[in-house]
Amino acid sequence: MNTMPLNEPHKQTDHSLHEDVQAFVLATLLMSIAMQFITHLGLITGQTAGLAVLLSYISDYSFGLIFFVINLPFYIFGYLRLGARFTIKTFIAVLMVSFGADQMGNLVSFDALNPILGAVLGGCCAGLGLVVFFRHGASLGGVGVVGLWAQDRYGIQAGWIQMGFDLILFILAIFILADANLVALSVLGALIPNLIIGVNHRKDRYIGR
Repeated sequence: MNTMPLNEPHKQTDHSLHEDVQAFVLATLLMSIAMQFITHLGLITGQTAGLAVLLSYISDYSFGLIFFVINLPFYIFGYLRLGARFTIKTFIAVLMVSFGADQMGNLVSFDALNPILGAVLGGCCAGLGLVVFFRHGASLGGVGVVGLWAQDRYGIQAGWIQMGFDLILFILAIFILADANLVALSVLGALIPNLIIGVNHRKDRYIGR
């Protein structure tokens, strides 16, 4: 799951407080139901959200708590690279999704869920939720922020850092999930948000003024 847009078109947006509030609530609901699809099927996703899911499977801690904690170091890079406003909004977004995803498990359950459809729906909801956050000047933190910082400081392409992290994550998933079908479905679900973001979050198509 791509948690940070590399071309940063969110810098062009300018929304009022009530617009940001409704957008954050909508994005949180989308991300929370996405995580419910993913975790119900025993799948993972990409980036730090995927790492949090994987750790939740092998520990007694919830996805929300792990996701919130592992994002804490990334705010330093976010502040250095993208400024205080972006970092504060991202902190709020991560906090809302961390809480919302854990609560959604108490509110929604599935008696029957086709694994392929669940992976696709989870990816679609996550992609739409991320687009909403991006367009309102926030992200869900993670490796993308570090990638942008490393790109500025060392000239390393941020995209390569994200891809490398996901590659390691899915290799670990092979051993932890111990099911090739689950890993394949996880890859499918993780690709969909990136496709949605690539098509729908472009600075030549969206100016939020």
